[in-house]
Amino acid sequence: MMDNDVDIREMSDADLAWAQILVDDLLGSRLQARMDELIDVLSLPGLVAEYNGEASALLTYRKGSDAVEIVAICSTVPRCGKALIDALKLRFATMSIWLVTTNDNHRALRSYQRQGFAVIETRKGAVARARRLKPSIPLVGQGGIPMQDELVLRYEPGDARATGG
Repeated sequence: MMDNDVDIREMSDADLAWAQILVDDLLGSRLQARMDELIDVLSLPGLVAEYNGEASALLTYRKGSDAVEIVAICSTVPRCGKALIDALKLRFATMSIWLVTTNDNHRALRSYQRQGFAVIETRKGAVARARRLKPSIPLVGQGGIPMQDELVLRYEPGDARATGG
């Protein structure tokens, strides 16, 4: 699949039923706990990736004064998540972009780093605090790795990593 096979558009109210199913399947709920906060990811602005005319991926975000946070990203088709991040980078070309993931999420970590994100903080034990807000967070994640820490990653436009250099 090539990135140009993917169309990106704004998420709309018409997407909510599909998006609810997607986040339930891939994230367990529209309520996500991270950074000691519980967030309804579908109450935020978002982008939808369509592959072959079908909604295949979702990214929701929060825009601050100097940075944009990717709050949720879910994809059922390989590379649609990357296309969404690329679209967000274009939309907010002069702003930093950051996100939080867990220490077990090795597939996403690899992808984020290839896209110019760098780990800027490890929040040791943060997943235990997140479980107080969302008890359904599993103890063990991808590859049998215990879910314990939150990793904060940041993309800076103009950084050598951001351009593949």
